[in-house]
Amino acid sequence: MTERVFLGSTYLGPVEYYTKLYAYGEVWLERYDHYIKQTYRNRCVIESAGGPLVLTVPTEKEDGLKCLMKDVRISDHGNWRHMHWNAFVASYRHSPFFDYYADEFQRFFTRKFDFLFDFNLELCQWVCEQIDIHPEIRLTDDYVKMPDDADDYRDLIHPKRDYRDCDRNFIPEPYYQVFTGKNGFLPNLSVADLLFNMGPESILVLRDSIAKNRLDHLQ
Repeated sequence: MTERVFLGSTYLGPVEYYTKLYAYGEVWLERYDHYIKQTYRNRCVIESAGGPLVLTVPTEKEDGLKCLMKDVRISDHGNWRHMHWNAFVASYRHSPFFDYYADEFQRFFTRKFDFLFDFNLELCQWVCEQIDIHPEIRLTDDYVKMPDDADDYRDLIHPKRDYRDCDRNFIPEPYYQVFTGKNGFLPNLSVADLLFNMGPESILVLRDSIAKNRLDHLQ
């Protein structure tokens, strides 16, 4: 095992993503990869009364060559900030901790960010602060195809990849969810689901979602 990990940028990434921020001493956040749609870069999955709900941040179209993640601009199309905020309220207003975090969380949907990477990073840093994890996050200066002496989850943590096949170090620990009675437990949703349902105990869920071989290494 190494103490370094490479991660992609995510919009309120899944619980699996935050287990890496908890577990590794040094986190390299990739900003020189090519932006690809239908990934966690601009979407998160929360729980609604009807089951999983995908929220997508619209981005501006770029002409010509593929755009680097660091250069991707957020679009104002579709009043998405208002729609996302309303979706969080509808899903989590009855969760144990939503009211506690709501005022600070809402500012991310009233303030305009120009770049998706900056928006994701500030959200990530805020979430880490609330959960009380303190990763040493460093930003890449170029793209390294195969990092030395580091674990690489940049392409493995992906909404179309099954974590059970891609990540043996992640075993999701069940926790309370608002709609468990309707949907059963839904694993690996956005960290927002974990935070609003578990509050300060979110860190315990992250700890217990790491496979024992990883925990043994950390102890």
